[in-house]
Amino acid sequence: MNEHQKEHIHVHANTPAHIHSHRNLIGFDEHGVPTVTLKADHQNGEEEDPQAFIRDYMDAVNEYRKTFPAKEDVVSQTPDPAVREMLLRMEQLGIDTAFDRFDQQKPQCNFGLAGICCKICNMGPCRITAKASKGVCGADADLIVARNLLRSAAAGAAQHGMHAREVMLALKWAAEGRLDVPILGEQKIRSTAEVFGIKQKNRQLKNVARDLADILLEDLSRTVPDEYKTISACAAQERQEVWEALDILPVSAYHEVFEAYHKSGCATDGDWKSIMQQFLRCGLAFTFSGVVGASIATDSLFGVGDRVTSKVNIGALEKGYVNIAVHGHLPLLVSQIVEVGKREDMIALAKSGGAKGIRFYGICCSGLSAMYRYSGVIPLSNAVSAELVLGTGALDLWVADVQDVFPSIMEVAKCFKTVVVTTSESARLPGAERYEYDHVHANIGETKELAEKIVRRAIESFGQRKGVPVYIPSYEVEAEVGFSVEYIHKRFGSMKPLAEAIREGEILGVVNMVGCNNPKVLYEKCIVDVADVLLKNNVLILSNGCASFPLMKLGYCAVAGKERAGERLRAFLEPDLPPVWHVGECIDNTRSSGIFAGIAGELGHKMFELPFAFSSPEWGNEKGIDAALGFRLNGISSYHCVEAQIHGSKNVIEFLKHGTLETLGSSMNVDTDPAVLGQKIVDDFKAKRKALGWE
Repeated sequence: MNEHQKEHIHVHANTPAHIHSHRNLIGFDEHGVPTVTLKADHQNGEEEDPQAFIRDYMDAVNEYRKTFPAKEDVVSQTPDPAVREMLLRMEQLGIDTAFDRFDQQKPQCNFGLAGICCKICNMGPCRITAKASKGVCGADADLIVARNLLRSAAAGAAQHGMHAREVMLALKWAAEGRLDVPILGEQKIRSTAEVFGIKQKNRQLKNVARDLADILLEDLSRTVPDEYKTISACAAQERQEVWEALDILPVSAYHEVFEAYHKSGCATDGDWKSIMQQFLRCGLAFTFSGVVGASIATDSLFGVGDRVTSKVNIGALEKGYVNIAVHGHLPLLVSQIVEVGKREDMIALAKSGGAKGIRFYGICCSGLSAMYRYSGVIPLSNAVSAELVLGTGALDLWVADVQDVFPSIMEVAKCFKTVVVTTSESARLPGAERYEYDHVHANIGETKELAEKIVRRAIESFGQRKGVPVYIPSYEVEAEVGFSVEYIHKRFGSMKPLAEAIREGEILGVVNMVGCNNPKVLYEKCIVDVADVLLKNNVLILSNGCASFPLMKLGYCAVAGKERAGERLRAFLEPDLPPVWHVGECIDNTRSSGIFAGIAGELGHKMFELPFAFSSPEWGNEKGIDAALGFRLNGISSYHCVEAQIHGSKNVIEFLKHGTLETLGSSMNVDTDPAVLGQKIVDDFKAKRKALGWE
């Protein structure tokens, strides 16, 4: 790593060396995707016309908007028949969904889509137009777009960071005896403590667990600069050298979020390149505290879980039971609610009220976290279609913890007399009942009591809801879930067989397909369309989070799903492996990156050299840009069907999409056509294999 490369984040992002004699302009391709094109400067030294550039990107954004589907397109083309049926049912009942509200928002603002609307200070809002190339403070399009992008990344880091804080504190308090729950992940604690250099000889597990939690919490919240131990222990040495050379190693997650809002404030940092450097720091903080740290703490406290078979989809709902849905991201209270609901006295109480028993269902990541740890927690839906699940009328109580819980669920719940309870002071819903941890967790010792109150309230709600009409589409399947590094070692003995299958071409490459959903594309169709292209080309898919729901619901996570795979991949999967390996909730991106790292170690190559990719076809929230960035920072390119809001700045486009290809070894690729996007991944894998001499 030389000084030129250290400065490259500034030089290359502004004017890539290979196009010094050209200038960037925005255009759009045959799919309506805004693109950076190159146009030679005039020989007479003519300056670039900013008004022409503004007209170009406005044209591009207008074309991009035309690719957004209408609700009627979703109803006719979304691949899950249960979703189609429930959309029509909700329409008959006159209940709006996210897809109705998306149509009502059209046409979405061009300035917002381009990222050139600034409302940071009270002198605005300002927007970049042909007549006004700068905001009141003097911020130009590059700075405005960069600041908006940084604030989005900081918000994502804060959201996953608060999730991480909850599970890290739970591990610490369980170790100290303040929280009365068992520590189930001894193997995870022992193996992680060894990597972190935590003393274990002649020490009780609880003391090792406490020390581990303290290190994770220190990395999350450090104020005095020091070693970021999670990065030192868990990141490849080659990557650490790259990040140090680029000066993007974070102080702590808290500090980098703090600094992000400081730097991007009015009249503070006016250099868009400096803003984007902080963007990369936030990406590292998000990855190593919000994802890796959260995953370590969760697996340490609740155990890694194992591969299990789970029912999936709305048809798995059953009338006549006390039906409880868990929705959000925090596992602690969910684990205790499930435990309480399985007690004989609670089941007897439910039956005394006329119920057949108690059943649990999962929405979003709370459900995914629980499904492979506790038998009988059935995943139904990702966050965008949560209203459709409520619209069945089959649920008696809905536990909303934190993140990805749309406020609109309250209106649907009210229609069907479903009780909604919130469990965190951070995430309240107007009209919901509160069974919450307080702001300082003074009542953390009452976790079991809170869980019992919630289950009792569900039983009470069952009695109060008698006569509410129930409509359950008859679609359910089984999915294989709970894949992990530990499972692969148990199944194959090591990562070597998987690595050899990649080298020999049985597996063309591996894609981690994740992310939330976005009504800017056909709901869930983008995910399965990309998956179809990958599988027929012998690409193995890992999946977690909201994007995994259509893959589970439509049979891709079933053993029979291997029939969708190409001949070589299908042979590798015999006799009992599915073509999509479901690794868990969104923080379980750690498991996917662990699989990537394990394969790379067996093959003796760096991750960026190998046929690996990250894809979030439908990403839609602030955490999505960070999730992709986490893999990008590790040299793994990302692929999407939804554009970031950056197209008012040619410099930020170049930086985000291709400007870090030389420094990080990765790029961001977007195409609104999922089949084309899938083929792009395949082509890139073939190019990497050729470079490795694997053809």
